Amino acid sequence: MILRGEYLKQLISFRDKQLIKVITGIRRCGKSTLLELFRDELLKSGVTERQITAINFEDAEFERLTERKALYGYIKERLIPDKVNYIFLDEIQHVQEWQRTVDSLFIKKNCDVYITGSNACLLSGELATLLSGRYVEVKMLPLSFSEYVSTFPERSDLSRKYNSYLTNSSFPYTLALSNTKDIRAYLDGIYSSVLLKDVVKRKKIADVSVLESVIRFMFDNIGNLCNAKKIADTLTSGGRKISVHTVEAYLAALCDSFILYKSGRYDVRGKQYLKTGEKYYIADMGLRHYLLGPQKADMGRALENVVYLELLRRGYDVRIGKVGSSEVDFIAANEWGVEYYQAALTVRDENTLFRELKPLDSIRDHNPKFLLTLDEDPVATHNGIKQINALDWLLG
Repeated sequence: MILRGEYLKQLISFRDKQLIKVITGIRRCGKSTLLELFRDELLKSGVTERQITAINFEDAEFERLTERKALYGYIKERLIPDKVNYIFLDEIQHVQEWQRTVDSLFIKKNCDVYITGSNACLLSGELATLLSGRYVEVKMLPLSFSEYVSTFPERSDLSRKYNSYLTNSSFPYTLALSNTKDIRAYLDGIYSSVLLKDVVKRKKIADVSVLESVIRFMFDNIGNLCNAKKIADTLTSGGRKISVHTVEAYLAALCDSFILYKSGRYDVRGKQYLKTGEKYYIADMGLRHYLLGPQKADMGRALENVVYLELLRRGYDVRIGKVGSSEVDFIAANEWGVEYYQAALTVRDENTLFRELKPLDSIRDHNPKFLLTLDEDPVATHNGIKQINALDWLLG
């Protein structure tokens, strides 16, 4: 079991706080394992097994509990009156009107509630207003490169491990699979589950083949400026007639299922968010490799995708930066300030280095600026812009 340290730290810090802990993320990213790790921490601290009620709603054993009153009755029977009771409800989106049950548990002073879900719709809609101001969300992703590398006995040959991370996937269980065939079969299962359970079923999509065309287009265009009209026009010209409205609905559903992440643009000079020209990134590069096959010419965009997800893991709000007619890959903001990032495969060619530095150099504020590359060179500084090996940064 891989120690998901940062996420575990968050759960420990929120333990016994009067908040519902909501863990969200794509299927198989490790949400259930995180609850197991947290359960072990509770037991080590003196909590007894009887104080913990754990239900996974994808287990047929608990199918009868997907009716909210039955679920509430089941949990209520197991509560120990004079102790804190820890309630783990895994993949709770399968329970109709689950928010009412969770809210009823929340108002009990001796219940500490933890729930997981694989769809952003979990925290939207009228029922979710019941939980407004009462929950904290832990946003989970598949393994970071640092977590991936930690599973190997030594940290040597990082380039090879990075290539494996991109092609074999960052989903935790793929590390237990011994060959490419098994990994592909596992990724096929994840892809099908997300597609059929989290998108097609939820959105009642009739033509799955058109949805798959949209997915393929998006996977092939990670890191490119996209809009619904461009996607609709491209697919229609290729023989897949689809309206702009339908593309927008499909993109929203794919983002809700956490298979895609959307990043909007921000005008650095005008200090305003832009309404057009967003970019999309994929939750796991292995899924892209599974669906599209090797894309060796795309290693630069793959790096950009990895950097984007890492910034999310580190708690940043991430936007694409517009600086005049130039673009900065990422503006990363948190409560401590703003940082600028440019990601490039290599900048050993002088013209390439100049091109990558120019957008950062044109930003006149004094916030930190970074150029991340896969060049195995010492850390360098260009007019205040720090050039770092991307793998070192990912491990940092």
